[in-house]
Amino acid sequence: MESTIDWGGPEGMLFVARTGSGHVTAMDGAPDGGGNNLAPRPMEMLLTGAGGCAAYDVVLILKRGRHVVTGCQAKLTAERAATDPKVFTKIHFAFTVTGKGLPTAAVERAVQLSHEKYCSASAMLAKTADITHSVTVVEA
Repeated sequence: MESTIDWGGPEGMLFVARTGSGHVTAMDGAPDGGGNNLAPRPMEMLLTGAGGCAAYDVVLILKRGRHVVTGCQAKLTAERAATDPKVFTKIHFAFTVTGKGLPTAAVERAVQLSHEKYCSASAMLAKTADITHSVTVVEA
């Protein structure tokens, strides 16, 4: 896996990342840090990556269990340390999963398996952050 990050130049703090899989994304900083607020912050991208990793796991686990999943949302809220390095200290994953006849126990198990076994992003973040989750199941 690889990623190349290029700075956009002296007029701000815009960075463009090119991933090994051929995708492009941008990151920027807040104006008080020299940025122009044109894209997500790098730490927001890190949090977003963890949410994407976990949501991917949850959907895949449920589909493999032959459950009818029609939607999955992971909303993450996080707290960071007050001093540098400002690591995440608390992260809450709030999952809303929609499906037909979807057992709450199956969704909770999928979330637990993601957290304990499959999601490498949240496993890394758990080294500094207390990670919690909640589950809401919605009938399609």
